[in-house]
Amino acid sequence: MNDKKLELEYPCTWLYKVIGENEEKIRKGIAGLLQEPPHSITLSNTSSKGKYYCLNIEVTVKDETERNSIFSALKAHPSVKMVL
Repeated sequence: MNDKKLELEYPCTWLYKVIGENEEKIRKGIAGLLQEPPHSITLSNTSSKGKYYCLNIEVTVKDETERNSIFSALKAHPSVKMVL
């Protein structure tokens, strides 16, 4: 197994994919969590039956701690089913 750690130069732009059932609630949740740093949210995909929405969040992170903190906060939000 390869244990090589991802090497990034910070600050860098990071893309999170967030999946949930209600696009509006996901957007409001993201806005509440990410007041700073500046970010953009775009709709990436909708499931064939319209039950799930995938949103892309693009944000500039200053270091690994901030990147992981944002991931954890998104993952813990009740409107979010999955974060990639």
